[in-house]
Amino acid sequence: MIAVLQMMAFGLTLLSTLFLLLATCTDCWMVNADDSLEVSHKCRGLWRECVTNMQDGVRTCDQYDSILADHPVKMVVTRTLLITADLLVGLALATLLLGLDCIKFLREDPHAKLRMCYGAGVILGIGSILGLVGSVWYAVDVYVERAMLMSHNVFLGVHYDFGWSCWLGMAGSTGCFMASILLTCCLY
Repeated sequence: MIAVLQMMAFGLTLLSTLFLLLATCTDCWMVNADDSLEVSHKCRGLWRECVTNMQDGVRTCDQYDSILADHPVKMVVTRTLLITADLLVGLALATLLLGLDCIKFLREDPHAKLRMCYGAGVILGIGSILGLVGSVWYAVDVYVERAMLMSHNVFLGVHYDFGWSCWLGMAGSTGCFMASILLTCCLY
């Protein structure tokens, strides 16, 4: 039973880590949500802003000037939280891999392997909370920005909504949190 739980937690952690990494690297955290007929699709991410022409599929991206430039708080906080979450989740994945019963590392000491899985679960929980806070922070800020513009009847030509990168970050963080619960609560 322990081996099955470990493998389930490892599979969920691996998939969720991939989701978090993709969310951090991709550039569709905000997408244009206009109801009008658009000829282009605009995405804003943590690292660049891209526009895709809907007629011919040509995509152009503008990198933000600098990582250290003055950026909106939501972008800086989300970057920081997601990079930290990626590092913690990657560490947890490596620790969990070494703690699995099917790996020969420390096979003579099953108690140490169990502690490694528990430690991986704790690290995974911290990383998942950071990733979830970063993703939700960004989503709430996008919602508040849009609600403020609509309440003041301001139309800037483009209204943004949550993009698939934001949803991917939330899904990856939630999956890591579920794997953390499996490793810390259900394994013992």
